Amino acid sequence: MGSASTRRQQMAHWGMFEAEAQDGEITAVHPFAGDADPSPILENAVGSVRHRSRITGPVVRRGWLEDGPVPSDRRGSDEFVAVSWDELTELLARELRRVVDTHGNRAIFGGSYGWSAPGRFHHAQSQVHRFLKMLGGYTRSENTYSLGATAVIMPRVIGTHWKLFARSTNWDVIARETDLMVCFGGVPLKNTAVNDGGTSDHPTRGALDALRARGGRIVTISPLRDDVHGDAEWLAPRPGSDVAVMLALGHVLATENLLDRAFLDRYTVGYGKFEDYLLGRADGVAKDPVWAEGISGIPAADIAALARRMASGRTLVTVTWSLQRVRHGEQAPWAGITLAAMLGQIGLPGGGFGHGYGSMNEPGLAPVPYPLPTLFQGQNPVSDSIPVAAISDLLLHPGERYDYNGESRTFPDIRLVYWAGGNPFHHHQDLGRLRRALARPDTIVVHDPYWTPMAKHADIVVPSTTSLERNDLTCTRNDPLMVAMQAAVEPYADARDDYDTFAALARRLGFGAQFTEGRTSGEWIEHLYEQWRGFVAADGGDAPPFDEFWARGHVRMRTEDDLTLLEDFRADPERNALRTPSGKIEIFSSDIDGFGYDDCAGHPTWYEPEEWLGGARAERFPLHLIANQPKTRLHGQLDHGAISQSSKVVGREPIRLHPAAAAERGITAGDVVRVFNDRGACLAGAVLDDGLLRGVVQLSTGAWYDPLDPSDPNSMCVHGNPNVLTPDVGTSRLARGCTGQHVLVEIERFVGDVPPIRAYEPPVVRSHM
Repeated sequence: MGSASTRRQQMAHWGMFEAEAQDGEITAVHPFAGDADPSPILENAVGSVRHRSRITGPVVRRGWLEDGPVPSDRRGSDEFVAVSWDELTELLARELRRVVDTHGNRAIFGGSYGWSAPGRFHHAQSQVHRFLKMLGGYTRSENTYSLGATAVIMPRVIGTHWKLFARSTNWDVIARETDLMVCFGGVPLKNTAVNDGGTSDHPTRGALDALRARGGRIVTISPLRDDVHGDAEWLAPRPGSDVAVMLALGHVLATENLLDRAFLDRYTVGYGKFEDYLLGRADGVAKDPVWAEGISGIPAADIAALARRMASGRTLVTVTWSLQRVRHGEQAPWAGITLAAMLGQIGLPGGGFGHGYGSMNEPGLAPVPYPLPTLFQGQNPVSDSIPVAAISDLLLHPGERYDYNGESRTFPDIRLVYWAGGNPFHHHQDLGRLRRALARPDTIVVHDPYWTPMAKHADIVVPSTTSLERNDLTCTRNDPLMVAMQAAVEPYADARDDYDTFAALARRLGFGAQFTEGRTSGEWIEHLYEQWRGFVAADGGDAPPFDEFWARGHVRMRTEDDLTLLEDFRADPERNALRTPSGKIEIFSSDIDGFGYDDCAGHPTWYEPEEWLGGARAERFPLHLIANQPKTRLHGQLDHGAISQSSKVVGREPIRLHPAAAAERGITAGDVVRVFNDRGACLAGAVLDDGLLRGVVQLSTGAWYDPLDPSDPNSMCVHGNPNVLTPDVGTSRLARGCTGQHVLVEIERFVGDVPPIRAYEPPVVRSHM
């Protein structure tokens, strides 16, 4: 007879909930009653603690034990050997000391990129970075796969990028004031299920409904019709042509005198140079609607009519993050804010510009006015860093010089990769190349609760607890609740909190007292809460003592409601100058122009992509695959969960095709298909849908990489990971951001015996060294 069930409050990136547990496993989830639109992704937590893909104890790759710390192409296909925690601590401490003493701290790459789990203390990346800084430092990554281009271009254009999300125009203001939302990339409701660090409410669906009920209209510009919730006008451009459409809209505003020149004169710099390009005075090519029709496929009359509508009322121009995850991804957000500046409504309620609505839950939520509790990490003594999407370049080309954001840098020679709280096989492109890169270091260390693809490519595997197995607290910069995360079950098997792992390592390496500061994890959580109470008090508020907070489960914070992006700048552009060289919106950037990059000019520019249906490559691979975010999970997290599994077709990730494109290839719904190009191939399950452009197919990221032959880096993924297909090139020499959103492919019906799915199966683990 089993134990009685219990309920504990928890937070996931996709919502606040109570976890019901029995006999060490999550049996049900109960969303927070205050959430207007709870995410079904929460259901993936059920059965996740004791899933067969859990790592049950510390292990070391056999080849690493036998051959020592050397490069190895056996990673990903080798068996492992179980070790005790004491043995793992000794082996890992000895290897860290060897690398530091022989090669220096810059030879350690503390990648650890990924969403990890929510929680202000048990945040895996905070823990590993604190540890590595105290060890003497490490080579780090900067920016994100989600926003690699935005993080570099927007500070140069408007002086920031995080304010575009953290201080974006509130949904309540949009619902009340906006007449027309023009949404490049739509407002994909599925993405608003998630928020970094958690969320207690999902207001996007209700806000869009309220906007329409008031008489506001939405125009979605996307190859996918379902990239917006509810009634909207759909313009379906050729993927990758959004900047051309933006330029043509601007051309109409300029030539029909519908632009606000007074706004441009006071709040921007460089519009004249941009207009020379826009009207063709600079290069002889007018960027008018006829020109854009030839590129995008959208009729010129429709583009012109939309521009006139945009100028006739309160208009919000939005650009999703997806549009900057392509070659020349810097251009879409830059062109979008330029278009909004031409309309002159930036800083007005319901008008102006937005970046990321429908990309995550944060944009549109009211911010809290004080800092969040943060685990102090200290300074990194090593100055080396790379753009996050350049990891394969880093490992494959040590010593090579490269351009980045106006600088010339050199890739360090990495001997040890330390990864905690992430899975690059979801984020990174050209997985065959990534696997060859991961064969280069002497040692790879991975902390993970599950046998993800990254864990299977490690030499030393550290079994971590999940957030369901530990206490923590969490809050975000755009959610009103400080939440107690209460352990729902005991740690599974021999898993440990990352904090305890690093504390033991730090003691072995001689800085244990510095790392722990004499606190247990429970004492750290209370310490962080008291830190936050100080922030609240400084703001004139009051928060209960820790014990009362823990018993209550959450505390409501003050939020800045009715916020409009850049309203303070519009009110007084001298006192509230932007952090750009001019203090204004830089439609033309002299700094960028001075870099002399041939792939990122000094103003928004149309560049023809390599991977698009308008180029020569499409003759070989005539379908444009959009590798977007899934609706049934967050990235690759809990891909084995019930909601994620319910979307699979014959066990594979679903790929959507237009019925006409499927018919041309003899494909019917439910078929297993082979998706391929000259980089690789994967299997997927066919779903037919006329809600996408005929030459477009859609295959979400996040299916755990599952090569048919684990020993072959170029082997076909039988599960449907599109990153075996995507190119590993940066957005431009400016940002070197991720370009994994678009890729050209061909598809054929798979013939023969369908291979089994082994993505969730643990590797062979022997019981002794």
